Amino acid sequence: MDILETDAFDRRQKRNMSCALLLSLLPFFLSTAVFFYLWTPDSSPSIMSAGVKSAPTVLLAAVVLRWNGGQSVLGVMGGLLFSAVGDCCLVWPELFVHGMGAFAVAHLLYSFTFLSSRYTPYSSSSSFWTCFLSLILFMVGGGFYIYTYPFLQKAPDSDVLVPAVGVYVFLISLMGALAIRTRNMTTMLGSLSFIVSDLSLALQVFKVTAPIEHGHIVVMVTYYLAQLLIAVGDVNAVEKDDFAKWKRS
Repeated sequence: MDILETDAFDRRQKRNMSCALLLSLLPFFLSTAVFFYLWTPDSSPSIMSAGVKSAPTVLLAAVVLRWNGGQSVLGVMGGLLFSAVGDCCLVWPELFVHGMGAFAVAHLLYSFTFLSSRYTPYSSSSSFWTCFLSLILFMVGGGFYIYTYPFLQKAPDSDVLVPAVGVYVFLISLMGALAIRTRNMTTMLGSLSFIVSDLSLALQVFKVTAPIEHGHIVVMVTYYLAQLLIAVGDVNAVEKDDFAKWKRS
């Protein structure tokens, strides 16, 4: 095939893959709609509410497994499953620290994935702007922790919460910095959306700000968007590898 035919074939393949990916994401969109339809601020913790809340993340994990195979178990798929565990824990306020621990593991798995060879076409760790943006991200994380520190000390379980939140802020900042390193726009936006979601949640849970109207909706919209973008970014990373292999054949 000549260059024009090759480019046309690539475009058709990308369109087909995009359509197939969109179809596989329909259960995620449906379950997300069900969550926002059923959720109310006064709903009491229950197994049912935990299942409805975690269902979109579990369905995203299934999508990543379908596209990336078993290798994703210790990558984005595993991160999504640990996130689903965190979703369930956060339904019960007394399990907040356990949920934070589950999300911390998820951020570690995301970070390891962003360092994998599948993301190397985007990476340029020596880039000035990559380092600069990563530094800003860590500074924002550190500044946020310092700002919330007095409120963490007032919490009943402050002896556990103060160091746990510090470790968590570092891990999510690291995940965001490594996402920037990939130069994958979808992955970058997903990690930043995750950070926004967690910062919004922390401001409300630790009573740093007055109660925010529709605050929970802000947290969950940015959260589900983050997981969607991270999952799609991981699928696209594999897709680009597959195209490179095809062109070399």
